[in-house]
Amino acid sequence: MRLVTIRTPNGTRAGRLDHDRVTELPYPDVGALLAAGADGDWAAVDAHGAEHALADVDLAPVVPRPSKIFCLGLNYASHIQETGRELPTHPTLFAKFPPALIGARDDIWLSDAAEKPDWEAELAFVVGRRVRHADLDEARDAIAGYTICNDVSMRDWQRRTLQWLAGKTWEHSTPLGPALVTPDEVDHAADLLVRCEVDGEVVQEARTSDLVFKPAETLAYISTIITLEPGDVVSTGTPGGVGDARTPPVYLRPGQRVRTTIEGLGECVNECTKEPR
Repeated sequence: MRLVTIRTPNGTRAGRLDHDRVTELPYPDVGALLAAGADGDWAAVDAHGAEHALADVDLAPVVPRPSKIFCLGLNYASHIQETGRELPTHPTLFAKFPPALIGARDDIWLSDAAEKPDWEAELAFVVGRRVRHADLDEARDAIAGYTICNDVSMRDWQRRTLQWLAGKTWEHSTPLGPALVTPDEVDHAADLLVRCEVDGEVVQEARTSDLVFKPAETLAYISTIITLEPGDVVSTGTPGGVGDARTPPVYLRPGQRVRTTIEGLGECVNECTKEPR
């Protein structure tokens, strides 16, 4: 099953994606649908509302307003190697806030205040039920589905202090979508090809089997810290090939196109533009 959130003249609406058609569902977004699903109302995904061609809809972030967005740093062996660090013993966690999220076709805003914006293609997963102190089996069962994220990062701000947050949650910068794909369709994302292209050039390519901390392990770890709720989002980290690690470093500029794809999950295609004032 594939679920999307679309923008309509009356606000956002959850939708079921069948091939190239979107059927509206009786919930304002995928997060709200998941919250209802936790109470056993998954029959809502079989509803028959207005239908649209996928090419014609305005895709919002698949979960527009998650209560929590956790991200991992240094979670692909290849990326860790290019930074010259040792493999971590625990997940490196940081947060984003909902205003950073954009849809799969929205523009990435680049601010004049940040000089080093960088791409970071990532597998993300969405929590489907309330969970705390989960073991691995419970954590695996609590994953509603998988989607694509690009954790666009402002490297100069990220390195201003030891904490990364200032470089990671810039407004209107983080594509999330296009759809939530349920685990049965992608074998819990065990070995999917992740790719990022900038203006048609492949800059990142890896497989999710290279993840140091797998999705269920990551969810279990986070659930020890805090209760996770339906619709919460976890982005699992980026592979090697980021612009900041190149010689010389390369950064995003207005006018460039970033295409982020993950096998079985679709693609986000986003233009870089100057942040409007």
